[in-house]
Amino acid sequence: MANSDSAIGDEARYVDAFLDHLWIEFGLSDNTVLAYRADLRAIKRYLLEKQIGLLNPGDADLSEYIGMVSATSSRTAARRLSTLRRFFRFLLREGVIDSDPSARVSTLRSGRKLPRTLSESDVEALLAAPRIENKIGLRDRTMLELLYATGLRVSELVNMTISEVNLRQGVVRVFGKGSKERLVPFGEVAQTWLEKYLAEGRPNIIHGLTSDAMFPTSRGGPMTRQAFWYAIKKHAFHAGISTQLSPHTLRHAFATHLLNHGADLRVVQLLLGHSDISTTQIYTHVARERLKDIHRQHHPRG
Repeated sequence: MANSDSAIGDEARYVDAFLDHLWIEFGLSDNTVLAYRADLRAIKRYLLEKQIGLLNPGDADLSEYIGMVSATSSRTAARRLSTLRRFFRFLLREGVIDSDPSARVSTLRSGRKLPRTLSESDVEALLAAPRIENKIGLRDRTMLELLYATGLRVSELVNMTISEVNLRQGVVRVFGKGSKERLVPFGEVAQTWLEKYLAEGRPNIIHGLTSDAMFPTSRGGPMTRQAFWYAIKKHAFHAGISTQLSPHTLRHAFATHLLNHGADLRVVQLLLGHSDISTTQIYTHVARERLKDIHRQHHPRG
């Protein structure tokens, strides 16, 4: 019993050390750290039923667990696997274990949904949909251009302030999940639209009100995510896009199109603000599926 108590104590101690490591070295928010703890507790409960300790499972045990979770939720399975990998890499670095049992567990299991994205021609049609002769259409066009140029989350876009955009350097300062800061370039096309919007659109929206919001409503405050999501769906309808959209559709398109044109996965990870590259790797599979579609359509033996 004493040995069992000692093992449990070791597990708790290393879990706490791992969570402190995430908080201190990566600056993750309290909520994110709590989510890691919840994942480890769920994994520990499963292993306990098999009389296996959290510090010494085999890769077959972890594969079985991820497969079980994946049958219910592929997204949860992917997150739990990411948690496992970070945890065991930490234990390996600390010399607690000699090898990483999660290293051979498959990242993408059958049934995992790939993010919905748009073709480059669909993106062009969506960007051209807003009627830029009026102030709201010009604002929407600028927001869509900036979203596709940067891969920002919708929440990051609608909460953007004027002070966070550097037109001279062509970058936007973003505070993402866990309040982590990153600088994202937005290119010449988005810069042209930003300059036009700031000169012709934004002043006519706020009518002299004082506001630091880059994309304010007529009351001066920032747009809500729901309002912008409604605008995306409206413009997609007018563009004749039949693909089912999500608030992250242009973010997915940004990442996929970068990889299709030869961008390095690590660069895409930095631009998206992913703390773990395993989250970014999903886009390599999206790009691969797109290449398969092109091959099937155009190769004589496709």
